[in-house]
Amino acid sequence: MAGMESDDEQMTDAARPSTEPRSQPHDRLRRTARVLLVPYVVLLALIVFSPAQDAARVTGFVWWAADLLASWGVPRRPAAVVLEFVANIALFIPLGMLVRLAFDRVRSWWIVVAGFLASAFIELVQLAIPSRVATASDVIANTLGVAVGVAIVFAIAGGTRSHDVSRRCAR
Repeated sequence: MAGMESDDEQMTDAARPSTEPRSQPHDRLRRTARVLLVPYVVLLALIVFSPAQDAARVTGFVWWAADLLASWGVPRRPAAVVLEFVANIALFIPLGMLVRLAFDRVRSWWIVVAGFLASAFIELVQLAIPSRVATASDVIANTLGVAVGVAIVFAIAGGTRSHDVSRRCAR
């Protein structure tokens, strides 16, 4: 009959249920973190594996800040050591956050262990770069940075279990 439409024909395209699976916000967050992880790791590798004079172009702010503190009476060398330690922590916070979000089924402590192992590897490689100096304090600071990054995601997610992290952060 010409004047009678079925229920399916009366539904608009917007109201019709999609047969394609919809991407959940946590899936998008996970994919975005994985995509961002690639350029971050490349940039990190350029910083940590470059000769000291090239890396100083990026990390030179530590000495600038130490000079500034020295102008206020703080001893320059100790200030530089503390600032470099804090800068190493800050450099690795995004790694902890991105890995936690990208691989939300991996337990947090494994991510911190992986951060420690990656940092130890970096320092071992730096032993072979003549102008670089490998230090245990860098391993500690880098590992702390990864742990802080993981903790930030954990706090944003409301202390949820590891496999629910990206789901909670996407809300």
